[in-house]
Amino acid sequence: MKSTANPVPGAGPAAQGTPGWFGRLRNWRPGAAQRDTVPVNVSGQPYMQPSNASARLLGFDQALVWATVALLALGLVMVYSASIAMTDNPRFAHRSEYEILVRHVASLVIAFVAALLTFQVSVDQWERWSRPLFVVSILLLVAVLVPHVGINVNGARRWLPLGIMRFQPSELAKFAIVLYAAGYMVRKMEVKERFFRAVLPMGAAVVVIGVLLLAEPDMGAFMVIAIIAMGILFLGGVNARMFFLIAALLVVAFGLMVAMSPWRRERIFAYLDPWDEKHALGKGYQLSHSLIAIGRGEVFGVGLGGSVEKLHWLPEAHTDFLLAVIGEEFGLVGVLCVIVLFFWLTRRLIQIGRQAIRLDRVFAGLVAQGMGCWVGFQAFINMGVNLGALPTKGLTLPLMSYGGSAILMNVIGIAVVLRIDYENRVLMNGGRL
Repeated sequence: MKSTANPVPGAGPAAQGTPGWFGRLRNWRPGAAQRDTVPVNVSGQPYMQPSNASARLLGFDQALVWATVALLALGLVMVYSASIAMTDNPRFAHRSEYEILVRHVASLVIAFVAALLTFQVSVDQWERWSRPLFVVSILLLVAVLVPHVGINVNGARRWLPLGIMRFQPSELAKFAIVLYAAGYMVRKMEVKERFFRAVLPMGAAVVVIGVLLLAEPDMGAFMVIAIIAMGILFLGGVNARMFFLIAALLVVAFGLMVAMSPWRRERIFAYLDPWDEKHALGKGYQLSHSLIAIGRGEVFGVGLGGSVEKLHWLPEAHTDFLLAVIGEEFGLVGVLCVIVLFFWLTRRLIQIGRQAIRLDRVFAGLVAQGMGCWVGFQAFINMGVNLGALPTKGLTLPLMSYGGSAILMNVIGIAVVLRIDYENRVLMNGGRL
C-alpha cells in the first residue's frame, strides 16, 4: 500500500489548519509547521504524517468575524455622521471636519494589527499572563489619578497621554479582569464552595479596582467590571447562595454610592422624569434629546446624514449616544439590527466558551464567556440609557462608539475568543496544541 506520509521531514501541512492569511500569519512562527503533525517512523526513516486536525480545514469562526466587522463598519459610518457638524460649534472650530473620522480609522487600523498579533498567542500563554496583566491594570489606574500624569476632561481623570492616542486604563482593566477571574476560578476550583477561600479574595480585588475607578470617577466601568467578575464566578460553579449574596451586596453598595452622592441622586431623579423643567436643561438634557432623536426616526428613519439632534443638540452624539443617532437616521429598523447583531455576538461568545469547557479547557471557556458578559452587558446598558430605560451612564457602545482604547480592547478580546475557537477546532479534529 502506498504511504500517504509526507516525505519531507518536518514539513507537515500546518498551513491547512488555518485557511487564508490567518494561516500564513500563524505559520510565521518557528516550529509552527510541525504543530499539527504527528512524527512517525517508516522503514527507519522519520516522516511527518498529517494528523486528523490537518486533514480538513479547521479555520476560525467566520460568522463571528463578519458580525464583528459589521459592527465596526457601521460604527465607522455612524461616528462620521454624528461628528460631521462638530466644527460648526465655536468650541471645536479649531478642529478639522475629518479629525474624528481620521482618528477613528487610525484606532481601527491599530486594533486590526493588534488582533492579528493577539490571534498568534496561545490561550495557555494568556493564562500565564493573567495575573501580571491584572497588576499592570491596577498600576495604570493608580497612574491616571496622579496630577500632571492623567488627563482631566470635564472633571473626570480617566486618560493617559500616549502621543498618538489617549489610553483609558479602565478599558484594559475590563480585559484584565476577564483573564484574572477566569484564572482565579481555575485555581480555586476545589474550594469554590467556600466563601472565604473562593469568593472573598476575588471580591477584594474587585473592591480595589472599584475604589480606583470611583476616584476618577467612572462608575459605569466599575459596574461592568463587577458584572464580569460576578458572571465568571457564577459560570465557574460558585454556590448559588453565595452568588446571590454577592449580588445583594453589590446592589446595596451601588445604592449607597447613589445615596451618598448628590449629583448621582440628581441623575436618578432626572431619569425618572427627564421632561420636568428642573431636569430638562440639567441632568435630563442628554436623555430628553436622545428620546427626541429616536422618536424622530420612527420606523425607517430620516436617512443617513439627516439627523437634526446631532447638530449640537445631543451631547456626545459620537460616543455615548451613538445609538440615538442610529435611531434617528435609520429608525426602529436600524436599532433592531444593532440589537440583533449584539445579541448574536454575545450568544456566540457564550457558545464558544461552553464548547471549550466541554473539552475540559475551563480557563479558555470562562474567558470566552467573560467576554460575552462584557460585550453583552455593556451594550445592554448603553442601549438602555439611549432608550430611556436606564439612568444616564458614561458607557460607550462596544465596537461602535468613538474611542480608541475601547475599540482596541474590544477587538483584542474578540481575537482571544477567535483563538479559543480555533484551538477548540484543532482538538475536536484530533489535533494537538
